[in-house]
Amino acid sequence: MNKRLYLLPIIAGLMTIEVFAQGVAPKVEATSNKGKIYAFWGWNRGWYSDSDIHFTGDNYDFTLNDVEAKDRQSKLGIDPFLNLGRITIPQTNFRIGYFINDKIDISIGVDHMKYVMVSVQETEITGNINSNAGYDGSYINNDFTITEDFLKFEHTDGLNYLNAEITYNQNLLDVFRIKLNPNKIELNYLVGFGIGVMMPRSNVTLMDFTRYDEFHFAGYGFAAKTGLNLTFYKHFFIRTEYKAGFIDMPDIRTTPNESDKASQHFLFTEWNFDFGVVFKLFK
Repeated sequence: MNKRLYLLPIIAGLMTIEVFAQGVAPKVEATSNKGKIYAFWGWNRGWYSDSDIHFTGDNYDFTLNDVEAKDRQSKLGIDPFLNLGRITIPQTNFRIGYFINDKIDISIGVDHMKYVMVSVQETEITGNINSNAGYDGSYINNDFTITEDFLKFEHTDGLNYLNAEITYNQNLLDVFRIKLNPNKIELNYLVGFGIGVMMPRSNVTLMDFTRYDEFHFAGYGFAAKTGLNLTFYKHFFIRTEYKAGFIDMPDIRTTPNESDKASQHFLFTEWNFDFGVVFKLFK
């Protein structure tokens, strides 16, 4: 993944602020959004930069360098995407927001991503292992092949990013003086920023240690975003967003033993497609 893509939402936001600050866009009265509440549900794709993963425990302390990972997409179909009993199986997004004025909304939500380490890959290892599992030794940037017998490392239920966002909304139909009935259709450009905590359910099997698969607060993340929102008949909308950000998890549980942990940080990008409703809570 080209790391320049992680900067796109930030660049788009700065360009938008500059344009409106200079008065290039015509000033047109916007439809009142203040006091509106919205909620949406959708799905996402994710991409991750390579990361160093540091493992510590009673009998080991080592780092795997530049580990590659990808997301995990569910097969497209009514089941599980629209099956209420399995609706959380795919990579999903849920968000509730409130407009504090005509152009700015604040929101809270969950980006349910999935992170899967490539099961067999070449890397380098530095550190010490003394676990009687066949990998004992001292390493200093030694070539090392990760296999499923050595390590399975996933955040697949999932890489849960619980976050709050602030978003600027600009009606593009007003900007370009396109005359359409705002009660029937409205197109908004979005740019925003969010910050939150990471609560992954990590599926980890390290050497011959007992598998661990539980929810755990592991760190934090933040991201910038840009997107488009198309509203129909005032109350229904579809939205697409592109996010780029950073995740740091210094406290990932790897075994039932609380002293066994892993840590990693990486860049991520996320593209999502959502549908939702918007309405005024009070007239």
